[in-house]
Amino acid sequence: MAKSLKFSDAIADYNAIMRDIEARRFAPIYLLTGDEGYFIDAIAERLSNTILNEAERSFNQVVVYGQDSDTGKIVMLCRQMPMMGSYQVVIVREAQQLLKIDNLVHYTSSPQASTILIICYKNKEQGRGLDKRTAFYKSCQKCGVVFESVRPREYEIDTWLSSYLQSTGLRFEPKAMAMLKEHVGMDIARMVREIDKLGVSMPEGERAVTDTHIEQYIGLSKEFNSFELNDAVMKRDVGRAMRIADHFGHNPKSYPITQTITILFGLFQQLFLLNYYMWLSRSKGMAMPAEGELMRAVRAHNPFALRELRDNIGRWTGPQLFHVLGLLREYDAKSKGINSGGLDNGELLKELLLKILM
Repeated sequence: MAKSLKFSDAIADYNAIMRDIEARRFAPIYLLTGDEGYFIDAIAERLSNTILNEAERSFNQVVVYGQDSDTGKIVMLCRQMPMMGSYQVVIVREAQQLLKIDNLVHYTSSPQASTILIICYKNKEQGRGLDKRTAFYKSCQKCGVVFESVRPREYEIDTWLSSYLQSTGLRFEPKAMAMLKEHVGMDIARMVREIDKLGVSMPEGERAVTDTHIEQYIGLSKEFNSFELNDAVMKRDVGRAMRIADHFGHNPKSYPITQTITILFGLFQQLFLLNYYMWLSRSKGMAMPAEGELMRAVRAHNPFALRELRDNIGRWTGPQLFHVLGLLREYDAKSKGINSGGLDNGELLKELLLKILM
């Protein structure tokens, strides 16, 4: 069985394709596929804006949509010659909605040098990827470029995010970044839109993004969010935790309990792992890992997060942490309707927090 592509591999491929486009090294076919739409759209947009100048695009660039087209029409478009230029560009957007896409093999097996065909196929919306065993897929590999866009896992996004932030000149304080990531989740396109919004909204000369900026320009509360709930729970601040839970209960669409429990579970996993390494150091005489290694071991995203864990680990014993992880699994099931006792999600969250903290 072939290994699944890693996010880091997809980013390396993406950067290589972007460099080739910048150097005007074009392939006759670009099959852009995968479940992370941002990189597919970014490559297609860069090709669209680079291959032809603005005047040439009026005559030699055609955009069709899978739902409104068919393979015969696309093949016919690709066989045409450019008008007053070296290339014509055919872009197929939403190709996952194109019926009998494999019939494009009649063109992709023998493409024209003067046509650049760009196929944007987003697996996410189709529910399945392209069959890599087909003649169509293999012909795209042989005659052109195939790019598979991989959606990152939470622990994989930080390296890419740091690189993107560096290109914008913005610097995020840890709390501001935690708030933004909670708001957009793993949707990279939405993450980029929000970061770009901040880039144009920040006061002139200010590049350090704080929680106040997130509240002002993104519209998130800097007092009521999962970052603050984690902080209150970790510090055993019952009053603050219950106020945040009450806010979450009144805004269930913005703060779904399943997401809140997942975030709390991640926090207590980190505390449990840190407690374990400290136990090894005390009981077995093993040296504590260096900071960078310890960050990776306990899955802390930055030195600030590791410092917070270290500052508060003394509030929790190993048995308490193990018990809390069990509670979180129990209430995750309850939040999905299993033995919930008729409580709504807001009340379930309050009950969970009281059991954790009291």
